[in-house]
Amino acid sequence: MTMRIAALVAGLAAGPAFAQEGGAPLSAIDWLSQSVAVEPVAAPGPRGLPGEPPIADSATAPEVTVTPLDVPSPDGTGLLPPDVTGLPGTLWAGSDLETLTDLVSSGGSDTLPAIRDLFVTLLLASADPPSASGPDGLFLLARIDKLLDLGALQPAQALVEAADIGQPRLYRRWFDISLLTGTEDLACEALRNQPDLAPTYPARVFCLARNGDWRGAALTLNTARALGDVTEEEDRLLSRFLDPAISEDADPLPPPSRLSPLVFLMREAIGEGLPTANLPLAFAHADLRSTAAWRNEMIAAERLVRHGSISESQLLAAYTRQRPAASGGVWDRAQAVQLFELALERGDSDEIAATLPLAWSAFEEIRAEVPFARLFAEELRAIETDEATERLIARIGLLSPSYEETALSDLGALVSPLLVGIATGEMTGVAQPATPPERAIFEAFSGAAPPEDLKAILPDERLGEALLRGIGLFDEGLRTDPALVRDALALFREVGLEDVARRAALQYLILDRSA
Repeated sequence: MTMRIAALVAGLAAGPAFAQEGGAPLSAIDWLSQSVAVEPVAAPGPRGLPGEPPIADSATAPEVTVTPLDVPSPDGTGLLPPDVTGLPGTLWAGSDLETLTDLVSSGGSDTLPAIRDLFVTLLLASADPPSASGPDGLFLLARIDKLLDLGALQPAQALVEAADIGQPRLYRRWFDISLLTGTEDLACEALRNQPDLAPTYPARVFCLARNGDWRGAALTLNTARALGDVTEEEDRLLSRFLDPAISEDADPLPPPSRLSPLVFLMREAIGEGLPTANLPLAFAHADLRSTAAWRNEMIAAERLVRHGSISESQLLAAYTRQRPAASGGVWDRAQAVQLFELALERGDSDEIAATLPLAWSAFEEIRAEVPFARLFAEELRAIETDEATERLIARIGLLSPSYEETALSDLGALVSPLLVGIATGEMTGVAQPATPPERAIFEAFSGAAPPEDLKAILPDERLGEALLRGIGLFDEGLRTDPALVRDALALFREVGLEDVARRAALQYLILDRSA
């Protein structure tokens, strides 16, 4: 894994219907907008009254769509070619389609940054599709949906666009991403230019209004009412969206029974926006828009950085946008980071020693230590200060991309020989540790073999499957048994992912993820 890859992949309380972040999160399928219909929605026009038999428009035979059996599968679509990932083009070729989609859907949600980077790289890899892939692109959809679950909207959007946004199931994902990133006008323009996407009535009303055709939007809503094609809940929301005066003397709408980006955006437009803190991670992107309050922007950026969904530079920009207006919580974290940045600019080692611990604690509090290291480790390595501060700088350096340079510098003498051995990949002279986690890492870097069942599938063009299983193994070990962490690291080293193994091992030992 190269530095280039690491840089590329790194970045409501409304009611009981929504999962808390600490509970079971909603999957992308749960919250995707029904922006296009599974079956085409009839355009407004002559139609029988409700309850009457359907009326034919003509005696012409219906058009039949035929899909050739040899149409290439979109499942091989990716953004990172083999010469970038260092992974072969046969990554998925020998694996079962259903097995891969299950592994993708269940993986990568709560792990260490090094493992998450590898997982996202696999999701974005361009490679031959798995066996039994068809034109429906089920593996591609599974990868896109997992990116949405992870809040990685920009890579998900790019992956959709690399395939074909004109395909309804891909378009509805692109539509939702556009709503959450403030580019909904592009999504509505696509609907206007591609009527065959069969937009649902709520999406059609929303987009007509966004395109400035308020009269057409009202007519479409009235038609949908007459035909019974909108629910009462949709009708109430769409009516207020088209006529804000309705909300002036009315009680606020109840929490939606089903949240989607379309519902979220329309509620925001009528002044009844929903807090994003306990919504699926992707909704946090809405608070990064310029219209969001600064506090909300910082909290959203913290949440997204913690999950690797945006770059650390975006969080730094949010923290330093203006001077904190209050104290406590996110305000204190912003203040600590601003004071530390000022000390770095001045180059005052005493001031750096005084402000670094508070800034580091701020990032520790939100579990963003690795993003902090990526931001500041290089600059800190050149600072000469007191020993306690240099010990902290050494730990920060080992969490950065320049972990090996840190270990080989004078700072290496301030950390344990085991950490130096991991960073350099050389355990000669390192005594066997006593604690189970340290012993597991020591064994992984002292020749431990990967699990036989995973090693056995490597020659069968199933490397991607083996890596996904290795990621699952590591994550299970993170929660339970260090021996599983050892086995996963041994697999990564076996297939040449030395950088992944070293970074994951350093993060495993340095970061406290026991709770």
